[in-house]
Amino acid sequence: MEDREVVATLALSLVPGIGSQRLRTLISTFGSAQAALDAPQSKLAAVFGVGRAAATAIKEARPDDGARVVSQLCAMGARALICGEPEFPPQLEEIPDPPAVLFAWGDPSLLARPCVAFVGSRDHTTYGAEAARILAGAVAQRAVVVSGMARGIDGIAHGAALDAGGTSIGVLGNGFGVIYPASNRELYERMIRQGCLITELPPGERPHAGAFPRRNRLISGLAGVTVVVEAAAASGALITADCALEQGRAVLAVPGPITSPTSLGCNKLIQQGAKPALSAADILEELGISPSAAPGAPRQSPAHLSGLQQALWRALEPEAKHVDALVASVEASGARTADVLTALTELELRGLVRQEPGMVFRTS
Repeated sequence: MEDREVVATLALSLVPGIGSQRLRTLISTFGSAQAALDAPQSKLAAVFGVGRAAATAIKEARPDDGARVVSQLCAMGARALICGEPEFPPQLEEIPDPPAVLFAWGDPSLLARPCVAFVGSRDHTTYGAEAARILAGAVAQRAVVVSGMARGIDGIAHGAALDAGGTSIGVLGNGFGVIYPASNRELYERMIRQGCLITELPPGERPHAGAFPRRNRLISGLAGVTVVVEAAAASGALITADCALEQGRAVLAVPGPITSPTSLGCNKLIQQGAKPALSAADILEELGISPSAAPGAPRQSPAHLSGLQQALWRALEPEAKHVDALVASVEASGARTADVLTALTELELRGLVRQEPGMVFRTS
């Protein structure tokens, strides 16, 4: 797309009252954003869903405003992605109310890769944090982890993906140059270097209440699977799950204690038919991705395992073993049966090991 048309599209998107739906309608009706800006006010007002007030605002739009946004993005190393361009994520063109413009900062090629969304409570429990860390870190070995850059489960999922050597996409409810929450400054910098940040809002725009529900549709829209890790009854994470279901995407939930308020939403989702997320393999299966290496490929030891986990994984690599045999294989290290069972559970959550009947374990 020519720079002139990008500038015109951004200028049109900045007009008060012109949301993504009206912007797409105007471009479709007149053939381009520049043609819409140049159209007579009477023709603009006659477009279904636009009206007289919006037509007046469009005629007052200044192309210099679009050029200013382009300059801001260039100075940051960010860019605008316009719907219909080759780099615009095709999965977002399929959702209800798709965005007409996205701003991307980092590696936009990640938007075309298989993605899994992780969402959950800001006020999470230790259990929720550990589940998010284990599952997101394991999934990041095979897919891109998407979340909303919020405090809590979002930030843990992003960090776990990057720590595991994977990649992550953060969907913002504000414009670039604004760090919200401020405590996530280091994570923002890591995401720009190692992943990608996207937003519908222009640089410098502060977060507001209405921006977050709209952000949620992008989180689920980018992902083939949405995983709810921990969510209270009225959690915003459940809004993202609803968006995913409306978009025809899979929703999984991490089960939690029935006594925990922050697991109530997840347990309800499972009760209503959502698949339980018990391991990374459960999640990747919904994407049609095997958690293990391709057939014939040399098996490499997974990253970020403890010494005991590494020893157990190696012991299981040739063949399946009973738990007693596994305890005996690491006996020299001083590991107790309880330690071995805990390590096996952690490996199972990461999708690296699966348990068969009779307490027999094998690698996935």
